[in-house]
Amino acid sequence: MTAAGPYDLTGKVAVVTGGSRGIGRAVAGAFAAAGADVVVASRKGDACEAAAAEIAAATGRRALGVACHVGRWEDCDRLVDEVYDAFGRCDVLVNNAGMSPLYDGLPSVTEDLYDKVHAVNARGPFRLSALVGPRLAAGDGGSIINVSTAGSLRPDATDLPYAMAKAGLNALTLGLAGAWAPKVRANVVLPGAFDTDITTAWPPEMKERAAAINPMRRIGRPDDMVGVCLFLASEASSYVNGAQILVDGGMFRTL
Repeated sequence: MTAAGPYDLTGKVAVVTGGSRGIGRAVAGAFAAAGADVVVASRKGDACEAAAAEIAAATGRRALGVACHVGRWEDCDRLVDEVYDAFGRCDVLVNNAGMSPLYDGLPSVTEDLYDKVHAVNARGPFRLSALVGPRLAAGDGGSIINVSTAGSLRPDATDLPYAMAKAGLNALTLGLAGAWAPKVRANVVLPGAFDTDITTAWPPEMKERAAAINPMRRIGRPDDMVGVCLFLASEASSYVNGAQILVDGGMFRTL
């Protein structure tokens, strides 16, 4: 714990996938405001560079934008190489990138859709964690934060490939929690319905219903994820490892 408090990230380097918008953008900005240098990674290089420039201007921290499709093995390898070439270290990895395309019933799910959903939501985080984890353990240690979904605990036919892939991400987290302990911690956060690109594709009545049935009477906003991710990235959570944390306004509390 530093003199600045348990949530201080000064001197740390954090990598956030899916970091150019939505939850990832909010988390990357918060990490920089807490003192970290950040790497913003997503599929579109221009968006990453723009987000990184905004973060650097707002916080005075170093921010690097890197184009990376986490569903591609070679992109994951290149991202890790670029992080260590630029900063010489990584302390926090946030596997936030995700995708959940709409489809018209389970029989309509194509092999291509299924494979893409699994690649982005599960395979990419596995590869990045497998590359970063040993380096964290060989250095000062660190934190891996996986962003899953509450739907992985109660899957629905409307987004089953996504829920299945995220359930794999949950399992990955539990395995990682013991892989390089005690120097490397791994935890998973499970958001409910959030106002991001995924829910933008929903019909308006679907979003309205999701808000109406939530105890908080709304769906989540990207900033609602900031506190829990900052906690898990920092020394404030030094004894939290292998945790599965719901961030859903109480929607799944009956579990």
